[in-house]
Amino acid sequence: MEKKRTVFDYLTQVVCIFGFTMLTLHIFSLIFGNSAKGFSAIFELGNQGVSTKIAFQFLCISVLITGIRFLFFTDTWIKKMSICLRTICMLLMVVIVIIIFIIKFQWFPVSMWQPWVMFFICFGICFLGSYLVMVMKERAENRQLEKALQKLKESERKIK
Repeated sequence: MEKKRTVFDYLTQVVCIFGFTMLTLHIFSLIFGNSAKGFSAIFELGNQGVSTKIAFQFLCISVLITGIRFLFFTDTWIKKMSICLRTICMLLMVVIVIIIFIIKFQWFPVSMWQPWVMFFICFGICFLGSYLVMVMKERAENRQLEKALQKLKESERKIK
C-alpha cells in the first residue's frame, strides 16, 4: 500500500534537493571559485559563494527534478515500467533539463570539454550521494517495519 503524498512531501523533496545542491556548489565555490571566476556564471562571486540569481535557478531545477521524480516514480502517469527503466528515464530527463539550464543561463562555456567533465563529475557525486541517502533511509524504514512486525507476532502469540 503506497502512502498518499501531500504537497508537503513534494516541498520536502524540493528543499532536500536544493539544500544538497547548494551545499555542493558552496563547497566547489570554496575550492574552485577564484580560478573559475569570470569563466563560469555559477562562480561569478569567486570563493565568496553563489549569487542569488544562480540560487534561484537551482531552486527552479529542484522543483523540476521533483516533478520528474513524481512523473516516473508514482503510478499516476506511467503505469507499467520497471524500476530500472524508470530510474534511467528519470536520470536522462534530469540531465536534459540541466543541460538546457547550462546553455540558457550560460553556466559555463559549452564549447569547452573541461566544464562538461566537471559537470558530469559533480552530477555523479550528487547522484551517488542522493542514492546512498535513499538506500540508508529505505533500510532504516525496513528495520522499523521488521521491528513492528515482530512486536505484532509477539502480541499474537500472547493472545493465543
